[in-house]
Amino acid sequence: MTRVALIDDHESVRLGLEAACERGGTETVVFSGSNVTAYLDWRRFSRAAPADVVVLDLTLGDGTTVTENVSNLTFDGSSVIIHSVADRPSAVREALAAGAAGVVSKSSPIGDVIAAIRTVADGEPLNNVEWASAVEGDRAFADAQLSAREREVLRLYAAGLPLKAVADRLGVAYSTAKENITRVRVKYVEVGRPAPTKVDLLRRAMEDGILSQSTGGAAGDD
Repeated sequence: MTRVALIDDHESVRLGLEAACERGGTETVVFSGSNVTAYLDWRRFSRAAPADVVVLDLTLGDGTTVTENVSNLTFDGSSVIIHSVADRPSAVREALAAGAAGVVSKSSPIGDVIAAIRTVADGEPLNNVEWASAVEGDRAFADAQLSAREREVLRLYAAGLPLKAVADRLGVAYSTAKENITRVRVKYVEVGRPAPTKVDLLRRAMEDGILSQSTGGAAGDD
């Protein structure tokens, strides 16, 4: 029996999915709620095992980010399927970069959602043309064309090192490292992905594979 958690801030969506899971006979819904925090609290207090698959709304109303939600759930031990209208390719890309197994559109028949749950529970990848084409067509996520040096400065800085330490590590002047970060920010603005803070730079670095999800968080700006 596949243990499924449903996280969506629309109760009607959760109720529909829950009914479909129970009808299927091979899935059981162990949690249904409006946000990831509630799910993790339930896990902690009940001492229940992680759900095998979490069906997660792309955008929740509690102010959390896609990266936070997917990262927290996958770190906790669950596979994540994004259940979304899929009209924001940048958010879809962010979810996939954070470790989501794939995306199923909310316009899809409910049988497709159940099939996706079973596929992911079996450890198989989702072959979802819809989200793949959406990401491919997302020009906002075009390569920011960072140079090798800019990528290295961004990697160290976004990982938490002060800019002076970055400069020392790379054997360059502080002013050079600062200029590199300024150029990185400008390039991200040019492709519609502004990164005004160090936390934003961390997010961009993870989205683009410059930093892994396991890397420590960034500290405040210098």
